Amino acid sequence: MSEQPAEPQAAHQQTQPSVAQHAHRKDEHVALAVSLHDPERRTGYDDVAFMHHAVPGTCIDTVDTRTEVLGATWGLPLYINAMTGGTPKTAAINADLARAAAGAGIAIATGSQHVALRDPDLAETFSVIRRNAPEAFVLANVGPTVSPELARRAVDMLDANALQVHLNVTQEVVMPEGDRDFSSWADAVAAIVEAVDVPVVVKEVGFGLSRRTVDEVIGLGVAAVDVAGNGGTDFVAIENSRRPEMEFSYLTGWGQSAILSLLESAAGPDPVDVPVLASGGVRTPLDVVRALSLGACAAGASGHFLRTLVGGGPEALEAELASWTSQLRSLMALVGASDVPGLQRTDVLITGETAERARLLDIDLERLARRSRA
Repeated sequence: MSEQPAEPQAAHQQTQPSVAQHAHRKDEHVALAVSLHDPERRTGYDDVAFMHHAVPGTCIDTVDTRTEVLGATWGLPLYINAMTGGTPKTAAINADLARAAAGAGIAIATGSQHVALRDPDLAETFSVIRRNAPEAFVLANVGPTVSPELARRAVDMLDANALQVHLNVTQEVVMPEGDRDFSSWADAVAAIVEAVDVPVVVKEVGFGLSRRTVDEVIGLGVAAVDVAGNGGTDFVAIENSRRPEMEFSYLTGWGQSAILSLLESAAGPDPVDVPVLASGGVRTPLDVVRALSLGACAAGASGHFLRTLVGGGPEALEAELASWTSQLRSLMALVGASDVPGLQRTDVLITGETAERARLLDIDLERLARRSRA
């Protein structure tokens, strides 16, 4: 939602919430993200299978999990994606997430920093990430409604290596106090890119980035995209739960999966020329490997790691990240990939609803099934 001082209200505009109301909404989002989680929900990742070859020619101990992202080498193609901040409760969550990321040697993104840009006293609820992960690759996070100056402040708040600009029109439509004017978003993204001195990553918040959108934001100068598809934290369900009549329930599941977004933008014969990150619905190390096989340079999870932390504490999250690290190496060896680029030469079978939609977009799925022969 917009974090700028409110302009005189036009008839169609809604009054800005106070900082206290905005902060309370952060705690609501965390509680709802946990309570609305459906571990049995089918996602686009379930439509991706690897053709099994019984002589993979690999060794688990020598698998190289390094990946290149925005000029930096990440030791693992995994990151904790945008989460939260703005209240004492979310500050504690951010500190635990950051320590876990530092321990695992992975990147971490914060949640939207708008509340702290409106009230600098809340900056500590976000900067706690950098303090607890001093060597990590950290991504700051704003929406397209902030000014270029506020975008710079968001980066400085975290001493961030990159800046995520989240595009969340679907969430805003359903959010009771959400923005209602999206006409200047493209110009705003371009202004932010021009203003900050770190790479800008445009990301969705769980509804996917179409190839048309990806091409458009690349034209605005962004350095990378995070396709952030559906299947994970569903902000339609979260915001609709905050509405007295819950009248937008029919929009649950809106958008496209990260897998379909990757098929459009990264896995075909004409991939985009910026790094593509994949999040939204990542539940297991196998989902990470699936995303990497379709052209993602790294995959991120938010809701899954949040639920692990809330349910089991910091030790449970640290143990899970260590387990995922081990499993990633094993899975890469299983499918015949000695390194991350090698995953894009594996044979991948796309079926189900994802295949139906991909064919409507003229995506050649048969080519993906025979890549290892090329």
